[in-house]
Amino acid sequence: MTSKPVTVAWFRQDLRISDNPALNAAAAAGDVLPIYILDDVNAADWAMGSASRAWLHHSLNALNLALDGNLRIFRGDAREVIAQLVTSLQLEGFFWNRCYEPWRIRRDAQIKADLIAGDIQTRSFNASLLWEPWDISKKDGTPYRVFTPFYQKGCLSSARPRQPLASAGQIQWSDLAIDNSLSIDELELLPSACWHESLCSHWQIGESAAAQKFDSFWQNTLTDYKRGRDFPALDATSRLSPHLHFGEISPHQIWHQIDQSSMHDHGDGPAHFLREIAWREFSYHLLYHFPELPEQNFNRKFNGFEWLDDEAGLQSWCRGQTGFPIIDAGMRELWQTGYMHNRVRMIVASFLIKNMLQHWRNGENWFWDCLIDADLASNAASWQWCAGSGADAAPYFRIFNPVLQSEKFDPEGEYLLRYCPELADLPARFRHKPWEASEEVLTAAGIKLGKDYPVPILDLKTTRARALGRFKALV
Repeated sequence: MTSKPVTVAWFRQDLRISDNPALNAAAAAGDVLPIYILDDVNAADWAMGSASRAWLHHSLNALNLALDGNLRIFRGDAREVIAQLVTSLQLEGFFWNRCYEPWRIRRDAQIKADLIAGDIQTRSFNASLLWEPWDISKKDGTPYRVFTPFYQKGCLSSARPRQPLASAGQIQWSDLAIDNSLSIDELELLPSACWHESLCSHWQIGESAAAQKFDSFWQNTLTDYKRGRDFPALDATSRLSPHLHFGEISPHQIWHQIDQSSMHDHGDGPAHFLREIAWREFSYHLLYHFPELPEQNFNRKFNGFEWLDDEAGLQSWCRGQTGFPIIDAGMRELWQTGYMHNRVRMIVASFLIKNMLQHWRNGENWFWDCLIDADLASNAASWQWCAGSGADAAPYFRIFNPVLQSEKFDPEGEYLLRYCPELADLPARFRHKPWEASEEVLTAAGIKLGKDYPVPILDLKTTRARALGRFKALV
């Protein structure tokens, strides 16, 4: 057994080797014991959903390979797991990179106090945000509630994000024997149904895959990002969100590579993409300062809003069976790939909240289970934004018309047909609204509404007027 000092590097949402401050610090301190703890106990209602768990399974395998098979795996209350490690092993230090979910902040504060009381060197680092939430505030010291001043006056006027760190180099791994560690398979992250196999087939997972995806986006897509990102049929977005969420790539790596690239060569793309990265920062800023964001209306006047309780309608939305092709395509994309194009996310959210009058929590919960990039801050902030109840929210009268959105951003129905192939033989103009096609046209396309494709579950004009009436009552 080694006699050198042993320092734990606790991996969390930083499943990478490069630009990993905690791992670098642990490697500089002595032999490194890398661990991962699946803590559903403290996560409680915000334990990872099914899609995220499937991604995590593969990401942990990729990380373990990069760590030469030295990653030790545990499951349970992290405070208890760490207490057992401290009791059974001679540890010099315990290092990790910070997370910002309210339940993690509470838990980590307790763990840090326990470790310090046991005279174990304990340090945490920033590895997942460009600016710490407590470092950005208005002149009066209060948190920002509107994105543009948060970004322009807060972030861009603050210290520049740190440069990415070089990898630790040659790391000496601890050979301490630990009896109660598990294999990654023993975490049972993959669902018993084979659904995850189709989902994961659409992705390459892990740090190397993240770097390759970012490099491809930077070289081939960034220039046209500002325009192309609105068209779901195009490969015009980065699709980096799951890699960012699990920390397979850091925002510092993204920020500095884009910021240092030639802005002239890429037009408006870089500035617009960095602004989207800053929206992620804003979501964490809100979650840190307003930890009730995932569960309570940010704008309290929405507490009196009268939502509908329509389980059958909700299930039609979840399954992609609403009769509105752009809605159904988006929901089917989510189920099949664990992802949804951002423009379509806004359309399906508006439809659920405003046309269907479903509580935004219903959409938030479904996305939490089905998205591979399910991020507590971004998910909560985005659903409240769409509902009009959040910070810097879309006004209540912004109600997306799914037909007009589909016709504008997917004119030929290319995106629709990927996920609603039953509409393939319809003329392009009817793919967005098959209910307007004549019986003759529908028959020629092999479609009987209500059998081959759903009849619309609601009337857009009537439900829009209903939503406007209820929202106006809150003003």
